[in-house]
Amino acid sequence: MIHTSTKYMDLKTQLLFFFSALGAFNGIIVGIFFLFYAKPKHRSHLFLGLLLLALSIRVGKSVFYYFSYDLADVYIQIGLFACWFIGPLLYFYTKSALEINRTIKKEVKVHFSILMLIALTLFIGFPRAQYEDLWFSVFIQSIYTQWIIYVAISGYLIWKHYTKLRTVKNSIPSFKFWFLSIYIGNTIICIAFNTAHYTSYIVGALSFSFVFYLLILLLLFAKKRNELLFLNPPKYLDKSINTKEAQLWINKLENLMKEEQVFKDTNITLPKIAKKLAISPNRLSMLLNDTMKISFSNYLNKKRIEEAQKIIKNNPNYSLETISFDCGFNSKSAFYAAFKKHTGKTPSKYRDLTNS
Repeated sequence: MIHTSTKYMDLKTQLLFFFSALGAFNGIIVGIFFLFYAKPKHRSHLFLGLLLLALSIRVGKSVFYYFSYDLADVYIQIGLFACWFIGPLLYFYTKSALEINRTIKKEVKVHFSILMLIALTLFIGFPRAQYEDLWFSVFIQSIYTQWIIYVAISGYLIWKHYTKLRTVKNSIPSFKFWFLSIYIGNTIICIAFNTAHYTSYIVGALSFSFVFYLLILLLLFAKKRNELLFLNPPKYLDKSINTKEAQLWINKLENLMKEEQVFKDTNITLPKIAKKLAISPNRLSMLLNDTMKISFSNYLNKKRIEEAQKIIKNNPNYSLETISFDCGFNSKSAFYAAFKKHTGKTPSKYRDLTNS
């Protein structure tokens, strides 16, 4: 009886280790997928991939520490270092997924520069092996508290966009279910780690495995994956343009602008240009936004301003108002604003410098 009981306990421990570590291992693989291979490319995939990697490293550290108490301090610090970034990555995943059209590049750079500076100060300036008491009494608690704060801020951001989420018309399983599963799952994992001293240190790892496989099931059984991953999935997400084809269409577009100068038409639209090129409006939009990295309106204005610059050089006596209408602008104010944006100078200043 004693021998059987010992064997049963060994098997139980092995199963516990297997299920705890499985989520962390596969989380790293899926994190790498979202970082480098998920298509279409989107900034929310970047933050989701990094979030999964940070969670996987943190959970992996917990698993090995639970089953091997003599784990080297350097691995423990790597796990805590990853934990420091989980909350911020959740916040920026939430922000990038909900605020699709908002630019956050500068905010991200400033934010993570400060976080990295604090992290390097703590982990290099106060090694855990030398300051173990300080880490247990202050630093670890600070890391977990920071995680909770970011979970709360992300929750507030979701609440602020509640109306937008409520009106999403995607089929089930939809973006709402996917997105809220990530947030709620992260919250559960955060609570599990923060209450480990009341339950068990391994609960956080088991929670991550459960949440992770729930997300994988959602991905596998989603009929329309883009509707699962995006709040407002563009219609052309699954129809990428390869480099050779893109260059062909760019050449055709540039030739059309040069030969027919359609930009001079104040009523020109993207569908009208697409019809002239014999390409779908969605595909032309993708060509401009994804390949050429410019919006349709900015592309038109760029062509109009280039033409205006030629006219100003060759006809210094033309009135600026005449030039603006000749180049396709429907108002003088729109011409001035576009000219200043593209050249850094007002039209009159540019004319003075050109003809001086």
